[in-house]
Amino acid sequence: MGIATDIKKRRMRLGISQQDLAELAGVGIATVKDIERGKGNPSLQTLQKLLEVLGLEMTLQVRNTWLTEDKSNEQ
Repeated sequence: MGIATDIKKRRMRLGISQQDLAELAGVGIATVKDIERGKGNPSLQTLQKLLEVLGLEMTLQVRNTWLTEDKSNEQ
């Protein structure tokens, strides 16, 4: 599941309309609709506002990639 699906499911579980969510988070209704459809490119600040209203939090997880691998074996 993506963040768009998580936001929509949580909003619906709480019984909040898209309009109410937009007003409570201080963002435009079009922004909420676009995010729930997986469209647009919301800022982290916008996502944080929505998640706060919904009682959700965002976490960042670092994957193990060539950039994060142990470089101690390099000569």
